[in-house]
Amino acid sequence: MANSTQHPILTLDPKSFVADLPFIHYQDGTLFIDNVSTKTLSEVYGTPLYVYSKNALLANYQAYVDSFAPLSDVQICYAVKSNSNLAVLATLATAGAGFDIVSVGELFRVLKAGGQASKIVYSGVGKTADDITTALDAGIGCFNVEAISEIELISQVASKLNKVAPIALRINPDVDAKTHPYISTGLKDNKFGISHDQAIQAYQLAKSLPNLDLIGIDCHIGSQLTDIQPFVDALDKMIEIIDQLYRLGINLRHLDLGGGLGVRYVDENPASVQTFANALLPKLLDLQKKYGLGLHLEPGRNISANAGVLLTKVDVLKPTEHKNFAIVDASMSELIRPALYDSVMAIIPAQPHQDTPFTTWNVVGAVCESSDFLGKDRQLALKVGDTLAITGTGAYGFVMASNYNSRPRPAEIMCDDGTHRVVRERESLDDLWRGECI
Repeated sequence: MANSTQHPILTLDPKSFVADLPFIHYQDGTLFIDNVSTKTLSEVYGTPLYVYSKNALLANYQAYVDSFAPLSDVQICYAVKSNSNLAVLATLATAGAGFDIVSVGELFRVLKAGGQASKIVYSGVGKTADDITTALDAGIGCFNVEAISEIELISQVASKLNKVAPIALRINPDVDAKTHPYISTGLKDNKFGISHDQAIQAYQLAKSLPNLDLIGIDCHIGSQLTDIQPFVDALDKMIEIIDQLYRLGINLRHLDLGGGLGVRYVDENPASVQTFANALLPKLLDLQKKYGLGLHLEPGRNISANAGVLLTKVDVLKPTEHKNFAIVDASMSELIRPALYDSVMAIIPAQPHQDTPFTTWNVVGAVCESSDFLGKDRQLALKVGDTLAITGTGAYGFVMASNYNSRPRPAEIMCDDGTHRVVRERESLDDLWRGECI
C-alpha cells in the first residue's frame, strides 16, 4: 500500500486529542459525546450523523460572558450562520445570548427558537427594502450597515414605515487577519463594510438623514483567527474613529468588534477567550469610562465548532498502487469545508482497534468529484464498517450541506449529559424533490 507524498501524513492519538475538547471523551474503548456513546448514536440514528453537545455550547458561550464581565454592558451575539439549528439557537437564547444574523431566514429562525428581537444585530452586504421592512417590523436591536447606499435605503424604508431604525456602521479597517482569503473580511479588497477613509463622512450622512438612530460602530476582520494582534489593531482603528465622532458631537452607545476567534481543528494553538478578553479589556474599559460605550461581540465558530462532530461509516477500503482510499458514507455534500477551503479537520475512530495495523488513507466520499475528500493522508487503523468521528464540525458543517448528487441531508442530534434527541430528522428521498413539478 502506497502513501501519498502531497500532504504531510497526519497521525493523531485519539485519546490525547479529545482531552482538550469539551464534553468529548473515550470510555471503555468507545467515543462519547456529552456522556452519550457514539456506538449508541450510530446504531439508533444511522450515519452520516451530526451530533452536538448542549453542554459544550453552553460552556463556550459562558466563557465569553465570564471573560468580559468587567464591562458593565456586554451583549454576546451568536453568529447564526455558523450553525442555525433551532435547538442550538434555543439553547443559547435560554442562556441569554443575542444573535448576529445575515438574512431574513436567520431572523425567523432566531424568533422561532425563542430569541429576543431586541438582541438581534442584522449584518450582511445585500439587505433589500423588503428585508429591512421585515426586520423593522420585528423590532430588531440594530442594523450593521455595510454601505453608504444602505444608510440611505434604511432611512427611506424607516421613514415610509414611520419607524426609527437603530443602526451601527460596519467599518472596514483594512487589517490583515492572516487567515484563509475566503474568510478574511477586514481588508480593503473585501466586499464587507465601509472603508476606514469614508467612515466620518458616512457617519455625518447618517446623522443628517431622518428616522435613523445612530447607536454604534462595528467591524469584523475575518474568521478562524488564532492570533489576537489583528483584533487589537482593529480596535485601535475603531478608537481613532470613535474619538473623532465624539469631537463632532456624534455619541454612540456600543462598539461591535465582530467575531472570528479561532478554534483548534488539529494542531492550531488559538488564544483562549480569557486571553482574548485580557488583551482588549484595558482599552474597552477606557472607552466605557470616557464615552459609556457598551460592547457587542459576534462569535460563531468559537462557540459551536468543537461542540459538534460528524459521524460517518467506512463503506469501502480501496488500496491502490498510488493511494489508499477509505470511502465513507459522508461526503462533500455533508461537509464541504475540506473541499472548499482545503480545511484539515481531525478524523478519529469511534472505537479504536487494537488488532489492526495503521495505514495511510485518504478519507473520501462517494460523490462524483475528485474534490470530494474529508481528509488526506491520515494514519488510521480501519476496517469496513468502522465508524469515524470528524471533530470541529459543529460550525459550518450542516449549514453548508447540500443535496448534490441527490443525497438526502443527514439528521442532527443533540446530546445532554447522557440523553440524546433528534433536533432535525434525516431527509427522505421524497424530500429531495419536494416542491418540484413534472
